[in-house]
Amino acid sequence: QVQLVESGGGLVQPGGSLRLSCAASGSILSINTMGWYRQAPGKQRDLVATISRGGSPNYADNVKGRFAISRDNAKNTVYLQMNTLKPEDTAVYYCHAYMRRAGYWTEDPYWGQGTQVTVSS
Repeated sequence: QVQLVESGGGLVQPGGSLRLSCAASGSILSINTMGWYRQAPGKQRDLVATISRGGSPNYADNVKGRFAISRDNAKNTVYLQMNTLKPEDTAVYYCHAYMRRAGYWTEDPYWGQGTQVTVSS
């Protein structure tokens, strides 16, 4: 059994900052790309940012320059630093990772349970 557990969501005023964390746990042999997606009410789940095992980031255009993704491979954890938050950033944020479990040969996609981020005055 492996799982991703997010933390750090909450309510913040426009222009504020939040830092999300996502820790992977369980019988993990390896973790490849990790990332964050978000889903606003009534909308599809969209990419926010991903980061390769080697640390190369990739961002959606609407968060470039405001969000920063990072990871700590020793802790199996990925972070999302969100600055200059806007009301349109309001969504449930989901952690995602490709992980190989003990006893398996492939790296499979896993999702966290999601954490709510609300940007409002």
